[in-house]
Amino acid sequence: MNHVEGARIAVIGGGIMGVTLGYFLARQGGRVVIYEASPVLGGLAGPLLLDDGTSVDRYYHAILSSDVHLGALCADLNLRDRLRYRETRMGFFYQDRVHPMNGIVDFLRFPPLGWADRFRLGLTVLAAQRVQDWQQLEKISVEEWLLRWGGKNTYSNIWRPMLKAKFDGGFDRVPATWIWARLVRMKSTRKGASQTEKAGYLIGGYSTLLQAMAQEINAQGGAVLLNTPVQELAIENGRVVGVIVEGKRRSFDSVVATAQTPVVSRLIPDTYPSYRQTLAAQEYLGILCPLLVLDRPLSGYWTINMTDDSVPFTGVIETTAYIDPMDVGGRHLVYLPKYTVPDSKWQQLSDDEIKSVWLENLQRMFSDFTLKSVRYFVVGRERYVEPLHRIGDPAVLPLETPIGGFFLATTSQIYPQLTNGESVTVHARRAAERILAGISSLAPIEMQENAAATLV
Repeated sequence: MNHVEGARIAVIGGGIMGVTLGYFLARQGGRVVIYEASPVLGGLAGPLLLDDGTSVDRYYHAILSSDVHLGALCADLNLRDRLRYRETRMGFFYQDRVHPMNGIVDFLRFPPLGWADRFRLGLTVLAAQRVQDWQQLEKISVEEWLLRWGGKNTYSNIWRPMLKAKFDGGFDRVPATWIWARLVRMKSTRKGASQTEKAGYLIGGYSTLLQAMAQEINAQGGAVLLNTPVQELAIENGRVVGVIVEGKRRSFDSVVATAQTPVVSRLIPDTYPSYRQTLAAQEYLGILCPLLVLDRPLSGYWTINMTDDSVPFTGVIETTAYIDPMDVGGRHLVYLPKYTVPDSKWQQLSDDEIKSVWLENLQRMFSDFTLKSVRYFVVGRERYVEPLHRIGDPAVLPLETPIGGFFLATTSQIYPQLTNGESVTVHARRAAERILAGISSLAPIEMQENAAATLV
């Protein structure tokens, strides 16, 4: 018998991290119960049901051809036949035009860059690939690093506008690690002399993956509970003994929190003030992300990056550039994200105000775009989306906590990797191994300053 078989484990949070972690725990014999406060699974990876009954991803996601761990997870769940890949195109919006950026010819024709700039931009990408120790980049600002490798002109015309859009204006203490992680991921999926890029999706969206994992958890004797928020941890003699739900204690051998750290901080009793404060102090970028549902394509590009400060959104993400429209009810899906700091003025605007500003800018960007093509305009809002990490910030929080039997497994620990299906799969699998080892040891759990380093 497996040495952890039958261990009762509560997972707080039914986002993609919580469900994936619960799946790996259940596969190793744990009896897992997932507590999710909302009526649907998935969090940011969850579905959105349109008025006509079409189910689509609430926010944009892509599976890259280099996402081997996520691909293996899909294979384990017999979902390989529902994975689809298609070659994609990327562009930049510069001086009121969309310029393609999908190969050496496009690169050489890009208007804002001279020959020297193009050489240095290529050098920037090469420099990122050759980084051996990413922690050295933690001491350098992203601005300093990009200026060093790419020069002032490339920085002013490409990088600075993109950084301003991404960080809602302020990025002076963002380390170079941020751009390094993105350049490495972008390069990982470009293959061959043509440097073509492929993106993929699951028919039915991420909901297909989430439901398959939830079914396996149930099959292993666990449960997935929706509309069931956890109010507090139940702790006795310094060790977690369960969770408080609807005012009653539910007993467990171990508890894992997968929600964003400020949310987790509210579950910690007052007897752990220092740990509560540490969790609450983690900063996040929020997001406004309208989904534009059209009856025709908008641009044909998967991603259009903004190099124009006057455009309010961070980019134009047309997922039906790689998703077959017939797999989403014959519609065309365009996500228009705006990342925001917590006190951003954009989060104060109403949905109607957002719609007016966003559509006005789309009409300016695309001369053939017509409002008659719009079938739905749905505004998504989230306060905690991407953990912020600045120069001089403490190391990411470890899996182990000051409370015996209580673990923390969140997207904030994935740093410096990007938060996506691939990195969540890797993190959840490794976290499950560590949690099960901790349960089997039955020893008091102590804080380990460098624990997170083995998880990324």
